[in-house]
Amino acid sequence: MELEDAIERHRKKLVIVEGKNDKAALEKLGFTKIVCVDGTPEYKLIESIHEKEILILTDLDKEGRKKYAALSHQFKQRGVSINNDIRNLLFKTKIRQIEGLHLFQ
Repeated sequence: MELEDAIERHRKKLVIVEGKNDKAALEKLGFTKIVCVDGTPEYKLIESIHEKEILILTDLDKEGRKKYAALSHQFKQRGVSINNDIRNLLFKTKIRQIEGLHLFQ
């Protein structure tokens, strides 16, 4: 499957998620570099990331999309590339919460 292939390809990349449940779900899929936004001031989060390419996997609901847009904009301004492979594939599924991603496999 496309989504499974994308997960396999991107497991080693830094992923930003909204909360601890999202992080736990991604850990079950083999991701190891996961940062939770959960309560961290946005500017501190942005300043703490030094990768050239990251994934932002916020939920696909209204709040998650809003958070994705804000983070994506800030990171792009700092020259960080946002890889949307997994996020774009999620829009083709019924999964709308990142914490449910591990159930897909």
